[in-house]
Amino acid sequence: MSPPLTVRLDAAALRGRTGRGVSIAVIDSGAHPRHPHLGPLAGGIALTPDGTAHDDLVDRLGHGTAVTAAIQEKAPGARVHVARVFHDALATSAPTLAKAIDWAGEQGCRVANLSLGTPCQSRIDVLQPAVDRAVQRGTLVIAAYSHEGERWLPGSLPGALGVCLDWDLPRDAVRIGRRDGRRVLYASGYPRPIPGVSPERNLNGISFAVANATGIVALALEPFPEARGRAAALAALESLAALESPAAV
Repeated sequence: MSPPLTVRLDAAALRGRTGRGVSIAVIDSGAHPRHPHLGPLAGGIALTPDGTAHDDLVDRLGHGTAVTAAIQEKAPGARVHVARVFHDALATSAPTLAKAIDWAGEQGCRVANLSLGTPCQSRIDVLQPAVDRAVQRGTLVIAAYSHEGERWLPGSLPGALGVCLDWDLPRDAVRIGRRDGRRVLYASGYPRPIPGVSPERNLNGISFAVANATGIVALALEPFPEARGRAAALAALESLAALESPAAV
């Protein structure tokens, strides 16, 4: 059996990379533009649960800001777009998520980060076509593969790159592994730390495993401007892991 493949940010192969040239849509609760952990944002769209679009991107829940900060910490040179789908609570509709994924593809984003998911398999009829359209447009959906033993959508759907929690991994690493016979990424569930706040009291969980993975995927894709999709992202990560590991061949 081959050893686990792990990519770490302190690897020599990643030195100097910032995610430049990689565009990312963060589909979440928006972003607070004046937050000290956030860098420049490339604008975005807000969608209400009924799919109505407006331009208020301000995060009033904190979740999207923390997710975006975790991504930008690793890939400060990436071009980040915001798709706000959560407003008064961390809840929205499957058609709205599908519309946000479509929007990310229409913007030409190479990655759509969805630090969210649903175990409701009846949503496949709405979300699988959205992932398929993203694949056709060259947009990689990165989302939670499973949570508390249940598969989540859209992260477990064909075409998406699913992420699972590994609390033993440092925040600056991802591990390429398998779940249910499919290749997935494992990552830490801790967000960017807040001075004076213990990790246990800060937001944490699968949302931030997805964000941590997205940041490192952006770094892996930087040298390959034409690389698109799940297979290309995994190949880029595997090449980095092979450079790091003396046991890898």
